[in-house]
Amino acid sequence: MTSTPMKFGLFVPQGWRLDLVDIAPENHWATMLDLAKHADAGPWESIWVYDHFHTVPVPTEEATHEAWSLMAAFGAATERVRLGQMCTCMAYRNPAYLAKVAATIDAVSGGRVEMGIGGGWYEHEWRAYGFGFPRAGVRLGMLDEGVDIMRQAWTNGIATLDGEHYQVDGAIVRPLPLQPDGIPLWIAGGGEKVTLRIAAKHARGAEYTGSRSYTAYTNFSGTPEGFAHKSEVLAGHCRDLGTDYDSITRSMNFNVVIGTTEAEAQSKIARVEEIYSRFMTPDVVAEKIKPYRESPTVGTPEQVAEAIRSFQDVGMSYAINYFPEAAYDRSGIELFEKEVVPALG
Repeated sequence: MTSTPMKFGLFVPQGWRLDLVDIAPENHWATMLDLAKHADAGPWESIWVYDHFHTVPVPTEEATHEAWSLMAAFGAATERVRLGQMCTCMAYRNPAYLAKVAATIDAVSGGRVEMGIGGGWYEHEWRAYGFGFPRAGVRLGMLDEGVDIMRQAWTNGIATLDGEHYQVDGAIVRPLPLQPDGIPLWIAGGGEKVTLRIAAKHARGAEYTGSRSYTAYTNFSGTPEGFAHKSEVLAGHCRDLGTDYDSITRSMNFNVVIGTTEAEAQSKIARVEEIYSRFMTPDVVAEKIKPYRESPTVGTPEQVAEAIRSFQDVGMSYAINYFPEAAYDRSGIELFEKEVVPALG
């Protein structure tokens, strides 16, 4: 099978996954900026942060820096890499306001913003900030209407919608994004009946939006077999809606723990485990560290490359990579750049 050409994204630690612990708050921005500039000078297509307010896998009082504030800062401080969130929760910000924020950052960055968007899931965070926690169908309905508002705003410079969840009446968003094809949309999630249909619907390009066409992405998780199945479901929705399935880029997030030997990779997991042990009971630590220990992208460069290649072979063409030790130790990122990127690119 012919593999799809690969692009690579890099998560910048912002604290959400307890990945700035032991770094003094006054040094957080320097740490994040240094990694962003490293990516900007390297083989990375993009840098990413999470859109969350409280830490995971459990809420703590450790820092979690806000995603769109970081987007603006990275936009001003870098020159080349694209700027993404995995993924923005629609309900956390009014969609017309969010469209305005994203268009402004697109101007600041010279046209490098990606819009990662999803229905949201972190119940503790929702309730703590006063958003309630509506059922999944409502959250996905908000996603659908919100993306419609953003598409109007970025296409026409004005948005109007009398929806079930959102009502805007002549919301002006000027200037338009700098990107001639608009801000690319990443519809995150793999729900087969609703989320993937939303992805197909909003990938309809010029036919759907008017004078501007849009690049669209979906972001999956799971196994290569699961990825292939989700892709087939997405293709079916595209046929139903008249969307060009081949125009939709399918991506994956990977937790990468890489070392010159398997023992070196395991030692990096041990550091994550030690940090977790400060905030969780041993049984919870064991549960939360298990995905790292069982991840196919833990090990040597050859093992990591082979694991990612198995997704590439079923149509995944954009690998977005999270290195849990990145704020403290850049050796894994550099090893990935040296050996994995050339093997897959």
